[in-house]
Amino acid sequence: MPLRRNCDFGQVGDLTGSIQNERMVLDVSTAKERMLAALRPADLAAQPARWQQQKSVRTRMKLVEAAIDCLVEGGYQRLTTQAVAERTGCSRGAMHHHFPARMDLVAAVIDHIFYARMRLYLGDYLKDLEGRPPDEVVALATAAHWRSVQTREYAAYLELAVAARTDAELDQMFAPAARRYDDVWISEMTGAFPFWGEKWAMMVQANDFVIAAHMGMLIQRSVLNEERTAQLSRLIERFAALIYRS
Repeated sequence: MPLRRNCDFGQVGDLTGSIQNERMVLDVSTAKERMLAALRPADLAAQPARWQQQKSVRTRMKLVEAAIDCLVEGGYQRLTTQAVAERTGCSRGAMHHHFPARMDLVAAVIDHIFYARMRLYLGDYLKDLEGRPPDEVVALATAAHWRSVQTREYAAYLELAVAARTDAELDQMFAPAARRYDDVWISEMTGAFPFWGEKWAMMVQANDFVIAAHMGMLIQRSVLNEERTAQLSRLIERFAALIYRS
């Protein structure tokens, strides 16, 4: 006579869900590393072995960070090598060594802004992912994106995007970087959001909708009050969840 084994199917379901969530977190972590590797600026690709090279990288990064501050505070026209040198106390010769021309500095700023945007968003999204069911993850990702567009890095991105509309030289640098960011993100979204499964096309639409809606909300913040902004945020989350369930 075979022995009967007690089986709590609720516990089995909980265990299965836990395993699936752990796999999702692992998939997202892997996708994050691939995306960051694809966008990582050359300055951050590897730690130089020699002390002098390390010092050079630190100086270069200091100049790039100061350039981003100049961009956010004064707009694209105020982003100059002279302004950055004055802000950092860097000599004209050292500034010229790292960035011989203004557009060399702008190119470095563009690379760092796109990398930082991806790093900040994925870090925020991933930290609260564990243990969440798919419906909650959609809301989590949407909320994380809204927080990401309120950052210094996104403000710098907007300044460049607006300036590139009428500056052909800037657009030649900015547009390819923006398309690369989008290509990397779209190609890895199935890793970042594996629960969408076969709904890849719908996932892209949800992504595009959230990006466009949040940009509009940000631009309209001087018009929208806090209550209307909160209402719109909830509406965007509901739309994204509706697209997922459709």
